[in-house]
Amino acid sequence: MDMRLLMLTAALAACACGPASQAEMVPEYTYQVVHTYPHDRTAFTEGLFYWKGVLYESTGLEGQSSVRKVKLETGEVLQKHDVPEAYFGEGIINWKDKMYQLTWQTEVGFIYDFATFEQKGDFHYKGEGWALTTDGKHLIMSDGTPQLRFLDPETLAEQSRITVTDNGLPVANLNEVEWIKGEIFANIWKTFKIARIHPVTGKVVGWIDMTGILNGIPDTQDVDVLNGIAYDAEQDRIFVTGKYYPKIFEIKLIKKASLR
Repeated sequence: MDMRLLMLTAALAACACGPASQAEMVPEYTYQVVHTYPHDRTAFTEGLFYWKGVLYESTGLEGQSSVRKVKLETGEVLQKHDVPEAYFGEGIINWKDKMYQLTWQTEVGFIYDFATFEQKGDFHYKGEGWALTTDGKHLIMSDGTPQLRFLDPETLAEQSRITVTDNGLPVANLNEVEWIKGEIFANIWKTFKIARIHPVTGKVVGWIDMTGILNGIPDTQDVDVLNGIAYDAEQDRIFVTGKYYPKIFEIKLIKKASLR
């Protein structure tokens, strides 16, 4: 065999089977439902987080948007604030004694007293607002694009952005987000996928396949998309739900067996 051809063949083999190729294999996960809890069947869920024993939820649609404090075990709405009819409510997150809420296409967010839900002010941003979470230093905002914005939690000024990619390709439609053990979990709109995202590089470091989450659950004919991730850090519990879902699901992640 010609020496140049031999060298080319060896190089191609190294490219196909070497460490660089293996690094591109993103782990995939499925789930086990640990417990189910009631969820308001009329809630068009846009944001969800867990704090000190209760859930906080935002709902969307003009004329139906709200922020709520919800008892996990029963689904009872303990506290509620209705958003003005002109606004389509989106994601929420707390920071110290405040709670922030995005709106979809009106480029305005609301600032609430976390204890009373009384509106204390507003803030503005360019583009759409989809979801919020926090890493304890910043607020992290999704806007439906492959980018995530990092905001100063005190001034709400944008400090930086990352572009979320999977094997070098941008991942669009990042929806509800949650900070879990140093990663950003994100619903992908109109899918049953949740991306696990590295907060510095933006690379997807894992995919969670939530297919079948509604299997065996009655009254699901009018449900909308999977949307809503909350994390109980003290008890290491992950909760997921969706728009008009009749249940909130506590799940445990299970890594899929390698295909190789």
